[in-house]
Amino acid sequence: MERASPAAGKLNAGGRGAGDGLGPAGGAQPRATAAGSAEPGELIGRALDFKSEGAQCYKDKKFREAIGKYHRALLELKALLLLLSQEPPGQRPPSAAAAAGLSEEQRQAVEAIEVDCYNSLAACLLQAELVNYERVKEYCLKVLQKEGENFKALYRSGVAFYHLGDFNKALYYLKEARSRQPTDTNVIRYIQLTEMKLSRCSQREKEAL
Repeated sequence: MERASPAAGKLNAGGRGAGDGLGPAGGAQPRATAAGSAEPGELIGRALDFKSEGAQCYKDKKFREAIGKYHRALLELKALLLLLSQEPPGQRPPSAAAAAGLSEEQRQAVEAIEVDCYNSLAACLLQAELVNYERVKEYCLKVLQKEGENFKALYRSGVAFYHLGDFNKALYYLKEARSRQPTDTNVIRYIQLTEMKLSRCSQREKEAL
């Protein structure tokens, strides 16, 4: 799902989403990638190809396949990190985009691919019968680390926290999302649901005193 993909508003309250919590699809490795034998531009190109394939799978409602493609794109970026960084595993930068040796244009491309893939993974997860909201939250927060005002990630973070029972955080992210798109009906509905939950919790606390 590219940045021009269907908005988060299309997700329903039931949260049908992909959440079997799949890791990198089948443990697949980057396509014919020995990190030392590929050029940065080649790895970025492969990541873009996988991301585009993932977007097509999402469009075709092949959500499990889309998850696999997005993970493969991220694996290509990890291969890029391995190529550029000679440091021990525990000391490598957390993002391929942080590695030295890339042009500004390449760094921006890597950042965009990461954001799109994590956002798209969250969208796919929300299409499963049983949603892994913990994983949805994890992916959305990765997006927000890079783009703190990303509407889709803010909204989906709120949805994830709501279903995980952390209503205060849910309300925070949902209100942040509303500040970006004040008329989005799904955001408004989730804010109402969250405020109802908080009100009930507050009432129970008073009754328990």
